[in-house]
Amino acid sequence: MSGHSKWSTIKRKKGKADQERGKIFTRLIKEITIAAREGGGDIEGNPRLRTAVAAAKGANMPADNIKRGIQKGTGELPGVVYESINYEGYGPGGVAIFIEAMTDNKNRTVGEVRHILTKFGGNLGASGCVAWMFDKSGVILIDNESADEDTVMEVAMEAGATDIIADDQSYEILTDPVDIDSVRSAIEAKGIEMASAEVTMRPQNTVKLEKESEANSMLKMFELLEENDDVQKVYANFDIADDILEKLAG
Repeated sequence: MSGHSKWSTIKRKKGKADQERGKIFTRLIKEITIAAREGGGDIEGNPRLRTAVAAAKGANMPADNIKRGIQKGTGELPGVVYESINYEGYGPGGVAIFIEAMTDNKNRTVGEVRHILTKFGGNLGASGCVAWMFDKSGVILIDNESADEDTVMEVAMEAGATDIIADDQSYEILTDPVDIDSVRSAIEAKGIEMASAEVTMRPQNTVKLEKESEANSMLKMFELLEENDDVQKVYANFDIADDILEKLAG
């Protein structure tokens, strides 16, 4: 896995602050609301909503919260109107950064994102400047203690996965975005616990950060972006050596 994937795994195991239930619920509700607004409230007929609801259930969100999020999206209940917007830019060492946000105030959000990037030696770029460096893909993450590699590979590939990347911590299952539901369902049917399942942006190649100072700045930038209330997801193509990453995570 690239550096940002390894960093996410470390944070999950350490229970970082941005994994607190309240912040997770806020982001999930925004995604549910947007998905329902753009594709309708029928979970079975709206793949984006189906994925969002599955993620919410995986985070143990109460069913009433999910229902209200859908109803706000369809207009059945009043609520804040969010817009989806993407930002692109660069971090330390020329790392490409792609940010997905949902906001009710674009001027506020772009100002906050620009400030974070600039603070750590990065900059906000024009639309399209880095998007071409990423491919949209379904990604299912399974901790390696949840199942053995042969079982995971057999179930996932039979269900339509395109690749499986294993390391000493986890299995990263890749799918076409449209196939993530069927692969996830097959894994669930086998009783294998998943750490996450989402449609994400995977970098085509990575930028190696070999200086500890650059790596430290990149991780601080990444964390602050993730902690921003309007930011839903952050993608970057950095890679950091395991020894440096573990040292900075400690």
